[in-house]
Order: sequence, then structure tokens, then C-alpha cells
Amino acid sequence: MDRKLKPINEQVMVITGSDSGIGLATARMACRAGARVVLNSRDGEALERIAGELRESGGEAAWHAADVADEHGMKRLAEVALEQFGRIDTWVNNAGATVYGEIEKVPVDDARRVFDTNYFGVVNGTLAALPHLRREGGVLINVGSILSGVAIPLQGHYAASKHAIKGFTDSLRQELEHDDAPVAVSLIRPASIDTPYTEHAHNHMEGAEPTVPPPVYAPEVVAEAILNCAENPQREVLVGGSARQMEMMAGASPSLYDWYSETIVWDQQRAEPGTTQRNDTLHGPSTSGSTRGSYDGHVMQSSMYTRARQHPVQALMGVGAVGAGLYLLTRPAVMDRLMRG
Repeated sequence: MDRKLKPINEQVMVITGSDSGIGLATARMACRAGARVVLNSRDGEALERIAGELRESGGEAAWHAADVADEHGMKRLAEVALEQFGRIDTWVNNAGATVYGEIEKVPVDDARRVFDTNYFGVVNGTLAALPHLRREGGVLINVGSILSGVAIPLQGHYAASKHAIKGFTDSLRQELEHDDAPVAVSLIRPASIDTPYTEHAHNHMEGAEPTVPPPVYAPEVVAEAILNCAENPQREVLVGGSARQMEMMAGASPSLYDWYSETIVWDQQRAEPGTTQRNDTLHGPSTSGSTRGSYDGHVMQSSMYTRARQHPVQALMGVGAVGAGLYLLTRPAVMDRLMRG
């Protein structure tokens, strides 16, 4: 299959949910790398401001405000990309929403809105992008979650929507490969990320604000993984070593994982009232325009696990270099020289 992939500095990249968090971090990183970026969210004012900032820093950016739940809005987003830059090389379905609370206490209308954004937003973006990607060749990147493969309490509808994204992405990949279409499909699955995610969440927990369980990674770690997939597509990328650990625990001992989730993770998602800045976006647009959230713990700026998975040759060379160094240091002649100064 000839996917005709271009380096980032030659790409036109469409990113949904790009007015904050992972989407904004990816847009900024892509622009710095030379890509032409098309921004999308529900907030036209924020998108116009961000596009202006990207242009001032030397980048090329366009924008279109639309709800990913709107099929026609996503088709128009694709048209804007073609009008402004002539083609689409990578389309990133990133927009997302969540609601915190026990399943029995979350109104069904809120659950439907989560699915409208997370699942049907991916469906609508995909259907808008595919005719162009099929014709020119390119990459479709869907942003799922560690919760695409495991579940946790207090975010049951979010976990269900992310499971649905994985099923949709895998089926789509099979169909495109059956057709020998020049389109690569990747699923990005981040662990806890320091974005305005909890600030934007709709909250039905009594006596607590939402927060994310540690360890927590910077959104730029996810952005790096997305851009890597745009040039070197991978089937699925777990972002953060903790994501891999959770999957391994769930696979090795489901009952142990259930205990861990229903006790430790339950408490880790509940912060003291008033500790999270509220900017609920489940039923309306964001007003933050920030990549980072209000998490006050340690934020990891890289993931050795994800980097090794996406750059296996470099990782092996690094391991080899360390091994060679340790070997030399243990040689008697080397040790004697070091001891003598």
C-alpha cells in the first residue's frame, strides 16, 4: 500500500478540539515543525486568537468553528482546509468531553452528550476526512484513552465512549486495508494528562471536585506521539508508562485491577471542593484556551516507555551505548586508570 506520507513540514493537518489541551499543544508543535494547521473547536473567538498567535510566530494556520457532533460542520471543516491549503494530509480527531459521577447519578442526557462528542465526533470527522485522504493519501489519527481498553469508576460513560472509539478505529482500519486504500489509521491512548480536562468536565460527584490520578504527563508528550504517527503511522500508541502498567494489571488479574480501581483510583479522582477551577464545557464551548490544567502535583515532561515504543532503533542504540559504557567501566585497566585519577 502506497500511503504517500509527507514529513511534518510539508503537511496540512486538521485538528479538532484545538483550542485547549492536547489539541492546542499539537497545533503549536506542528506549526513550529512547519506544518500548515487547520484549527477546530466550538469557540470561534478562541480559534481566531490562537490562529493569529501561530501566524505571528511564523506558522500558517486557518480555523473553522463547529461542533464535532455536527456532521455538516465537520464536512465544512474539510472544505476550509481545501480552500486554504489545497489538501489534507493528516486529520486528528481529538475533541473530547467527560462527565464525572456514579453511573446511576449521571443524567442520560449528559451521557448522550459525551457520546455525541467523543464517539460521534470521531465518526463525523472521519467521514469528512476520508474522501480526501483516500484520494491523496494520508493519516487519520483518533485520540482515545487508556480507558479505551480498561475502565475506572466515576467516569463510566467516558470509558464506554473511548472503548467505542477503539472498536470503530480497528474496524475502519480493517476496511481501509481490505480496499488497499492509501490511508493509515492510528489510535493514540494517553494516560492522565495535565490539561483543562477536569476543569471542563461536568461534575455529578457530591462533595468533591474532579481530578486525575497520578502519574500525570504533560500534553506535549501526547502531541509528540501524534506528530510521530503523522509521519510514521503506528496501529496504537499508549502514551505514558502508567497506561501500559494499567493494561498489564487488568490483563494479568482482572479482580486485582477491579480492587485497585474501586479503591485507589476512586479516591484519586476526588479532590477537595473548590480545588479545581470550573469551566464546564459539556454543553457549551470552552473559554480557557490553555494547554495545561490545574493539576498541582508533579507533571512528567516525557515518557521513556512511549519514546522507546515509537523510536525502537534509537532506544536499542541507547541501551547498547549504556551497556558498552558499563562494560568498559568494569574492565580492570579502565578501573585502575580511574582510581589513579
